[in-house]
Amino acid sequence: MPAKYSIQRLILGHRLAFTRHGDILYLQRSGIVLAGGFSSRFGQDKGLTLLAGKPLIKHVLNSLENVAEEIIVVVSSKAQFKKYEKLVSSSCKVLVESADLHGPIAGAMTGFEAASGECSLLLPCDTPFVSPDVLSLLAELCINRNAAIPRWPNCYVEPLQAAYRNKPAAEAAAKALCTGETKMQALVNKLNGVRYVSTLVIEELDSGLKTFFNVNTPLDLRKAETMLSQGMGRKSRQD
Repeated sequence: MPAKYSIQRLILGHRLAFTRHGDILYLQRSGIVLAGGFSSRFGQDKGLTLLAGKPLIKHVLNSLENVAEEIIVVVSSKAQFKKYEKLVSSSCKVLVESADLHGPIAGAMTGFEAASGECSLLLPCDTPFVSPDVLSLLAELCINRNAAIPRWPNCYVEPLQAAYRNKPAAEAAAKALCTGETKMQALVNKLNGVRYVSTLVIEELDSGLKTFFNVNTPLDLRKAETMLSQGMGRKSRQD
């Protein structure tokens, strides 16, 4: 399955903004990276942890840079804001989620409300091998839907590596937070028009499904270093 589809399929029946990159037209979309987690299993701010000499979040941002016209990083405190603002490029927005709301839904809602694109690709800061081809596929499959979310054969879903239409997703997040729910599954449960994308389809673009590899522990970081040294990870541009 090709990662880029004919522009006729993308345009047909949609009134969305477009921008031009080279000779290819892309739907205007945003990328939201959540970096506000407490990293209890890791013991430090994961997004700032070095992998192959580069902060983890930089690997994720590099994957988004040719897929999204706008990139937003959401953190949980002013202290984090100062660190990340120095780290990311000037074109990247860094936002602090509401002081009285924490967790992935709060971070996601902050990003959805600030995003200017029709849809957003939502990602955590600890997935260094996320595939731009997979992100492009999810964004396309979100057209005429409120979300496109990967789903494994055992029905486990990946709501933190998915595409969402900003307005309905922000509304669903607000409803979940009003009932005291903080996990992303609660947002998904309150969102109509969700398209689930089988990981069997995604694997055609990303052999081994490395896009879903998370660095949750120091052991995971060592594994990621090994994957890179063996050429198993996605090659990304050095900053």
